Amino acid sequence: MTPFPLTWLYVPGDRPHVVAKALVSGADVVVIDLEDAVAPDRKEYARAATADLLREHLPVPVQVRVNALDGPWAAADLAAVAPLAGVSGLRLPKVTSPEQVRRVAGATTLPLYALLETALGIEHAYAVAAAHPSLRGISLGEADLRADLGLRDEAGLDWIRSRVVVAARAAGLPPPPQSVHPDIRDLRGLAASCAHGRALGFLGRAAIHPRQLPVIERAYLPTEAEVEQAETVVKAASANPGAQALPDGRFVDAAVVAAARRTLSLVGRS
Repeated sequence: MTPFPLTWLYVPGDRPHVVAKALVSGADVVVIDLEDAVAPDRKEYARAATADLLREHLPVPVQVRVNALDGPWAAADLAAVAPLAGVSGLRLPKVTSPEQVRRVAGATTLPLYALLETALGIEHAYAVAAAHPSLRGISLGEADLRADLGLRDEAGLDWIRSRVVVAARAAGLPPPPQSVHPDIRDLRGLAASCAHGRALGFLGRAAIHPRQLPVIERAYLPTEAEVEQAETVVKAASANPGAQALPDGRFVDAAVVAAARRTLSLVGRS
């Protein structure tokens, strides 16, 4: 696994056999979903099955997406899974305010991750991102956003995506991962979408099927050329810490060096 997670695989909490397969899928993080992937009449079973699985530490980081915080199931979800040894974090859906994050943070010491899925959530993106030290990341839920905003194509999401990237970084959080690509057969489209997301500043992506994982990882790991360029920058900075121009004409300063070090860290070379 890379030093930074690149893949988060969502699996429904009411299908323990699918969760078991996810744990050996190669995903950096497995996310057990108690929310959208589980029908209302299966919520209680999903919660109990998830609690049974997570009583012990697992070899892969496992996060749980609880139900919406203002709905009827979230309190029971949090009470059931937050104390368990196998839970490495909680994903909070449809967050619209920093107060929601603080309320959960006051009841658990687990790392929290906020999903912004409504217009109001996007308006409060930075406030949510800076809400509490327990919040370790934010990301988008694009399916709900499309419905909320009436968006008809990808272009309508780009401003929103950039806003969330900026909010995360302004709050000192890691670059957010991309939202899921819903067509599990469209691997070419997934690769193109990942390339676009990487250009916007995202790092990694959520998935809903194991076959998407290698595509996401390839898209977000540095290419050989990028690694070579980063090594050149870091080597030059080590020899001369000040701003300088490389023989090929590229200008190197502290920001360029920091970006190069992050590139190398993705392949474990820093």
